[in-house]
Amino acid sequence: MTIHEVDPKIIDKANTWLNGNYDAETKAVVKNMLENDPAELVECFYRDLEFGTGGLRGIMGTGTNRMNKYTVGTATQGLANYLKYSFSTLPEISLAIAFDSRNNSPYFAQIAADVLAGNGIKVFLFESLRPTPELSFAVRHLKCQGGIVITASHNPKEYNGYKVYWNDGGQLVPPHDKNVIDEVYKITNVDDVKFGNDSPLIVKIGKEVDDVYLSMLKSLSLSPDIIARQHDLRIVYTPIHGTGALLVPQALSRFGFNAVTTVEKQMIPDGNFPTVLSPNPEEKAAMAMALDKAKEVNADLILATDPDADRVGAGVKDNEGNYILLNGNQSATLLIYYLIKQWKAKGKITGNEFIAKTIVTSELLKDIAVDNGVESYDVLTGFKYIAEIIRKFEGIKTFIGGGEESYGYLVGDSVRDKDAVISCCMLAETAAWAKDQGLTMFDLLIDIYKEYGFYLEDLISITKKGKSGAEEIQEMMKNYRINPPKVINGQKVTIIKDYQLQVEKNLSTGSETPILLPKSDVLQFFLESGSKITVRPSGTEPKIKFYFGVKGKLNSKNEFDKVNKEMAAQLQSIITSMGLR
Repeated sequence: MTIHEVDPKIIDKANTWLNGNYDAETKAVVKNMLENDPAELVECFYRDLEFGTGGLRGIMGTGTNRMNKYTVGTATQGLANYLKYSFSTLPEISLAIAFDSRNNSPYFAQIAADVLAGNGIKVFLFESLRPTPELSFAVRHLKCQGGIVITASHNPKEYNGYKVYWNDGGQLVPPHDKNVIDEVYKITNVDDVKFGNDSPLIVKIGKEVDDVYLSMLKSLSLSPDIIARQHDLRIVYTPIHGTGALLVPQALSRFGFNAVTTVEKQMIPDGNFPTVLSPNPEEKAAMAMALDKAKEVNADLILATDPDADRVGAGVKDNEGNYILLNGNQSATLLIYYLIKQWKAKGKITGNEFIAKTIVTSELLKDIAVDNGVESYDVLTGFKYIAEIIRKFEGIKTFIGGGEESYGYLVGDSVRDKDAVISCCMLAETAAWAKDQGLTMFDLLIDIYKEYGFYLEDLISITKKGKSGAEEIQEMMKNYRINPPKVINGQKVTIIKDYQLQVEKNLSTGSETPILLPKSDVLQFFLESGSKITVRPSGTEPKIKFYFGVKGKLNSKNEFDKVNKEMAAQLQSIITSMGLR
């Protein structure tokens, strides 16, 4: 590519940075791209970072499509403008800010704090790295109008991000998310950003919030008597170089678990994540050191949290005594089953309780809830929508717990985002409950399958990087809408749900039913066998995701391997028929 092939609008954007009130280092990088690297220029300036399901997230570097001082500052100025408009009648507006272990996270957090303070907004800034769920808790605890956490969750080390929370402690949902970005787009000159410095409006917070947060988590325990009997449950934990190192071991100790072994090399916060290729507990490679440690200490349970400690991966022993990693649906199933069964055993189910899950999460959670007199609500992908429904029913219905297949779960409503700290504690409590009955976690999962049906899911993520990748993903979704499959793997497609058009169409009858959820670029295909296939572009990564789910019958523990293989083959056949593997 030559500079002459670059869209003039991109060059104009770059020249704005070259000639505007930007620091010398930034200008030098822009000048080099204009003169020597037009391809990189396109990637850095072809768009502005947008708020997706996880907020602002991107590769760190120079340009409008990168995480840097100016994109963070502009986003914060837009947020400040919207806050001052939304809460104009309050005598004081305040926000809480937290950050994770990623490179530049403390720097970006300070930039955000300085801009807010420059706009006359009080800031409660955590003194050092903290888990994302604690930020959500702090917003409510400190009665703030919002919050910010600097994190890119489980993305590779080149990334960072910026998640915004509203006064309920949940991430921004419509209309606030769009309104904030509209305010950001109104800022056309870097001089409009009020970069402050050393303001008395910035107040450091730390241990005093930790103590209240941990005490709240401990109050959610349902089985302290069982933990007392199973206090020596052997747990291996790793934070994968993230914020979980600070609070997860403390929380497990407060719950009463005193046989927790940590993966010491991964207990050191480090934004380069030196022991893993990717700090994602969904990936087996990221769990390798924890698996080795589990074998060494003969652990009952393995727990691993991502860098900002809002998601957790778990491992258990199977029928043969080999360690396996649970997928997100399985962990969510065990957690929700335990919560509901214990609520029921304690007489706390009155018919006014509910759980929530995302549309791509296993239907098994709904089956368990409904069977036990608990309502189940489906929401769009993104935990902010679970927070939204908790807020909707606040004071009307009681939220027990919820989850999504991407390893995010929540217990209770004091936090309004997925919380790996309480999830670690409650998964450990579930394991203790099972062990108290002479069962392993794997035994318990099989018992659930026997009672409700054997659900098996899979996920295919296809990465399409850069401008061309984004266009290719859009084209794939367009083709699925224009020419939807009528048959998949020899089975008729009976129902298509289009969340963009908000319509559910029954292909057998031709009837259409409205979908009462916000618009989202998601398609679901239901087959005559009951299998479910979901297609959606990721809101936080350059990927298009395909979710697959099948259901079978399990009559006995002895049949598990056989049925599992049959269902896995069925899944693979569906995936192959769609040309995805």
